[in-house]
Amino acid sequence: MPGGRLTQQERQQIAVGLADGLAYAEIARGLDRPTSTITREVMRNGGPTAYRADLAHRATERRAHRRRQAAPRGPQESPQADGRDAEAVREYEEAFTTLFMRQGLPKMMSRVLTCLYTTDAGSLTASELVQRLQVSPASISKAITFLESQGLVRRERDERRRERYLVDNDVWYQGMIAAAQANVELAETARQGVRILGPDTPAAARLENIARFVDFVTESLTRAAEQAREILFAKPEAATKPEAAPGDTARPGR
Repeated sequence: MPGGRLTQQERQQIAVGLADGLAYAEIARGLDRPTSTITREVMRNGGPTAYRADLAHRATERRAHRRRQAAPRGPQESPQADGRDAEAVREYEEAFTTLFMRQGLPKMMSRVLTCLYTTDAGSLTASELVQRLQVSPASISKAITFLESQGLVRRERDERRRERYLVDNDVWYQGMIAAAQANVELAETARQGVRILGPDTPAAARLENIARFVDFVTESLTRAAEQAREILFAKPEAATKPEAAPGDTARPGR
């Protein structure tokens, strides 16, 4: 499977595929590329209805030019001091941002959220976000206000009395519970239809099946979220440590 950046010819093939109504996975197979590459390419360049190969190619060249200009030179240039591939990290952050956008978050809010989730410190100040994202303080302030209103970030003061923004891991649990509650409402509404349409009608049978399915999924989702909640707060060592196989006990010399 080829790597590297998409060529202009590949972008033209993507545009043709989108015009023909092909799925991202089908376009990716035709180009021998990962589906995630096609998804990122399309979403960062206008989406499936507005994607234009020539505009996407020029936009990519402009982004690459800005990165070259922003790259530190001379003694400050530390190749991989933290052991990470800077380009791979950048690509991952773009993919994470694209995922948030596909789930309905505006672009700037998605970029800020990605920034907070991928920083080792677990929190950033407004000035740090401005520096990392190369945007105005007003853009950061607007994004933080929105994210805070959605319960996705919170504020706290550090020892220097600076305001820091943090992502709360518990938001994933709360999101699962909120989804479960929405499913409960869906099941209740479906059963209202059963009573109104009559229990012996095909429409009522369809709605009852929907309600039963949603009940089962909701119960499973809620139980799994409750059981797995502690994983969100596990330390890295505990989270990555492989579990022993059943019956596998330590032996001397192992």
